[in-house]
Amino acid sequence: MKKFKIVLLGVGLLSGFSSFAQEEQDRVITTAVPFLQVAADARAAGMGDQGVATSMDVYSQQWNPAKYAFAERQQGVGFSYTPYLSDIVNDIFLGSLNYYYKLNDRSVFASSLRYFSLGSIETRNTFEQAPLLVNPQEFTFDLSYSLKLSEDFSMAVAGRYLHSDLGLQDEEDLGAAGSFGVDVAAFYQSPEIYMDSFTGRWRLGANISNIGPKMKYDDSGQEDFIPTNFKAGAGFDFILDPQNRIGTYVEFNKLLVPTPQDFNDDGDINSEDEEIYNDIGAIEGIFKSFGDAPDGFGEELREVTWALGAEYKYQDVFAFRAGYFNENENKGSRKFLSFGAGFRYEIVNIDISYLFSTSNVPSPLEGTLRFGLTFNFGEEYYN
Repeated sequence: MKKFKIVLLGVGLLSGFSSFAQEEQDRVITTAVPFLQVAADARAAGMGDQGVATSMDVYSQQWNPAKYAFAERQQGVGFSYTPYLSDIVNDIFLGSLNYYYKLNDRSVFASSLRYFSLGSIETRNTFEQAPLLVNPQEFTFDLSYSLKLSEDFSMAVAGRYLHSDLGLQDEEDLGAAGSFGVDVAAFYQSPEIYMDSFTGRWRLGANISNIGPKMKYDDSGQEDFIPTNFKAGAGFDFILDPQNRIGTYVEFNKLLVPTPQDFNDDGDINSEDEEIYNDIGAIEGIFKSFGDAPDGFGEELREVTWALGAEYKYQDVFAFRAGYFNENENKGSRKFLSFGAGFRYEIVNIDISYLFSTSNVPSPLEGTLRFGLTFNFGEEYYN
């Protein structure tokens, strides 16, 4: 079991999390399949890893599937690629494939596949031992259905299968863990509001994602929470004229997972505390997560991440994006600026983004160029 935890910690670190061995910094929330909390598409990545209240695109499945109900083309397919630790290795990456089909003016079916490969990792118990190669990989497959309940408001449900295979350790198969998650999402897009010198449009979004059971990797009984998450955000489009518009967005996220803590008050989070933590059920953990932080409401707020983003579009053929993401220093310390751009030619969209870490914790995405390719086609719809 100890060997497994070492491998799982490595997966968490590759996703940008960090932990420290003291006080509140020892209460960083970690989960299975942490790659689900990383932006898989270049557009969202260029705006600070946010998308719950931005305008609809083919990658809405990760952020808010209710946005699909406002699609302006009948079909769309998109592929994105994100290299990890590209300055060190070349076989660690996050990829996604997304598709949506608009059944009619009100309802949309969508699916997506996200795949995270950690490449080849050498494992050994001692320096003298010949290394064994481990090829850990994780993926999720999603299906969603979104429906317009009015001209301005939509909701969606999504189902997700999660799979994590950490490979071999000491010639023993660690086993592939599986689970499932459910999303419930809502999205509001106002009609255009007429001002003196421009028009505008509000967008509001919320999504509770990955509601589901824990993942179990082996027969010893150890189970890990999946990243159940609540996100909510708002945006406003400044439509300056038919050619120029600026969208501004803000988003807040909180993991609905219990906070690790010293349950027996012996001054240290040890194996006994871990056993108590592991006995918390998945649904019970969701409710506990709103008020279980040892330092009270202040610590609960420190577990909330936030992001700001903006997108400028010219004639819907060129876009420039910027964003900032912030996580408290004691809760993971992910902080970064991001920039991105998008280009459209007829039915083809190309998106790219770049990240600059502003934290003292190195980011695995520092200096990485992410890109996405999207095709939108079929009948046109107007919202």
